[in-house]
Amino acid sequence: MLKRRDPTGDARVNLLSLTPAELRARVGEVMGERGEPPYRTDQVASWVYGGEARSIADMTNLSRTLREELEDQFTLLEPEVERVSRSVDGTAKHLWCLPDGELVESVLVPAGERLTLCISSQAGCAMACTFCATGWSGFARQLSAGEIVAQYRASRRWAAAEGYPAISNIVFMGMGEPFANRAALMPALTILNQGYGVGARRITVSTVGVVPGILELARRPEQFRLAVSLHAPESELRRQLIPLEKRHPLPELMEALRTFDAAGGKRITFEYTMIAGVNDDPAPAAKLATLAAGLQAFVNLIPFNPIPYRSWKPSPPERIRAFQKVLTDRGVSCAVREPRGRDIDAACGQLRAQAIKERGLPIVDDDGGERGAA
Repeated sequence: MLKRRDPTGDARVNLLSLTPAELRARVGEVMGERGEPPYRTDQVASWVYGGEARSIADMTNLSRTLREELEDQFTLLEPEVERVSRSVDGTAKHLWCLPDGELVESVLVPAGERLTLCISSQAGCAMACTFCATGWSGFARQLSAGEIVAQYRASRRWAAAEGYPAISNIVFMGMGEPFANRAALMPALTILNQGYGVGARRITVSTVGVVPGILELARRPEQFRLAVSLHAPESELRRQLIPLEKRHPLPELMEALRTFDAAGGKRITFEYTMIAGVNDDPAPAAKLATLAAGLQAFVNLIPFNPIPYRSWKPSPPERIRAFQKVLTDRGVSCAVREPRGRDIDAACGQLRAQAIKERGLPIVDDDGGERGAA
C-alpha cells in the first residue's frame, strides 16, 4: 500500500499528501480491519477536504479510540505561521514554518471578488534565475504534496477569518520550480482539483522551462493552465537571465509548448519581467510577439521587483508602454501586471530571504558569491 511520506522524518502517512482515491483506499483499509462502517472513511475525507480539522484529534465525530488508532498510522500536518505581512492594497503574504523548521511563502492577492493564492513547491530554489529573490536565498529541499496542499488549506482558513473572499485561483508561482518537484506537484494538482474542488482552469503552473514537466502536464486530461517565465525571446539573452536555458534551449522549449498547445484547451501565458536596459527595447518585443502569436499565448509584462544585491531597476512606465505597443500592434494579447504588495516585500522569496538574513545565514550577491547577513 502506498506510503507517500513527508520529508520531515515522520514515518506516518500525511493525509494531505494522498489523492482522494488514495485516501479512501488507505483509510478504508484501516476502517475495514476494525470492522467500522464505510461511512467512517467518508467522515475522514470530509474533515480533510471540507472541515477545519488541523489534526486527526479534531475529527470529533470519530470516537477517541478510533482517532488514536488513526494517529498511529496517519498525520494531518499544517505549517505554523512564522509571520504575516499585509499590504495597503490587501495583498497578504505568509511565511510558513514547516515541522522541520524550513520556511516557505504563500501570497494571497485580492482583486474584487477574486482571490488568487500563490503557493510554493520547494523550500528555496535551485534554478538560480538572476532576477529572482528566491534563488539568492538558496535551495533547501523539496516540499511534499501535503506541504503544498497545506498552504492552500491554511490560507483558506486565514482568508475566511480575515474577511477575504473565497480563494478562486491558485498559481504555482511562489518559491521553487514546480516541475523540478514533479513527484509532489502532480499529486498536489489532483488533490486540489479532485479533493478541494478547485477547477483545473483555475490552477496555473509556472515554469522557467523544464521541458519534461511541460510534456507531462500536457499528457494530463485536466485543463490546467501553464505560465512560462520567458523573460527573453532569444537564447543568448535568456541564458544571461535563466541558467536552465543551457539545458533546455529556447527551440526545445517552444517545441514542448507546441505539444502542450496541441493537447487543447490549455492556455499558455508568457511571463516577461521588464528590466531596464536589459530586455526592454523594441527588438526583443518584436521577437516575443512572433513566439507568442504562434501559440496564441497571452503575455504578462511584469515590472522588475528590485531585490538585494542586484543593481537592476524596473523598466520605466513609458518603456513598458512602448514594448506593449509592439506586441499589441502584432495582434498579441498582452497586459502589464500591476505591482502588488511591494510595501511588504511580496515578490516570491523576499520574506524568506529576510528571515534567513535575520538568522545570520549567508546569501548570494551579484557575482554569485556569498555575503554574510550583517
